[in-house]
Amino acid sequence: MRKLFETGGVIAGVVLIAFGVAAIVMGVNGRSDVRAAISEQKITATPDAAEITKGKLEPGQAIKTGAQARAFADIMEFHALKATEGKRFAEMGRFLTASGEETSDEAAAAKDPKTGQPVENGLRNLWVTETGLSTALNVSYMAEQMALFGIVVGVALLLSGIGFIVLALGGALRRREWAPAVASSEAAHQTSRQTATATG
Repeated sequence: MRKLFETGGVIAGVVLIAFGVAAIVMGVNGRSDVRAAISEQKITATPDAAEITKGKLEPGQAIKTGAQARAFADIMEFHALKATEGKRFAEMGRFLTASGEETSDEAAAAKDPKTGQPVENGLRNLWVTETGLSTALNVSYMAEQMALFGIVVGVALLLSGIGFIVLALGGALRRREWAPAVASSEAAHQTSRQTATATG
C-alpha cells in the first residue's frame, strides 16, 4: 500500500507540474500577445495626460501595456464628458432641432436638406465611438490581468507538484513505520532500566 501511495503521489506531482508549466507558458504568451496588440495601435498619450491620469501617463508616452491602456481610456472619457458638457450617452437627445437644441422627438428634429432625414446629434454619436474604444482598451487591461493570474496559478501548481513528489519520495509515508520502531526502542530501554534496578 505504501508503494501504491508513493507512486500515486509522484504521478499527481508530475501532472501538477505539467499543468503548472502549461499555465505559465500560456500566461506569458497571452500577456505578450496583449501588449503586442496594444502597441500595434500606435496610441500616444495626449498633452494633458499627466493631469488627467494623475501621473500614470506622460504627454506623448506610447501606450504599450494593459494598465496604460486603461489609463488612456480614462483620458478618452474625460474628453468626451468635456465635449458634451458633462452629459453621457443616455442623457442626450438623439437629434438636433433647427435651433441646435437636443431632442429625441423625430418630428421636432431639423431635417437634412439632402436626405430629408432628421439631423443626428453628433455629440451623442461621439459617445458611441468613445464607449467602443474605451471598452476595447479596458478589455486589454483585463486580458493582461488574466494572463498574469494564469502565471501565478501556474507557479502555484508547479510548487504543489514538486511538494507532492517530495512528500511521496521523501519518506512522509514512512513516518508511521518509524513511530512503532521508536516506541519499541524506548520500551526496550525502559525494560532494561527496570531490570537493572531490580537486580541492583
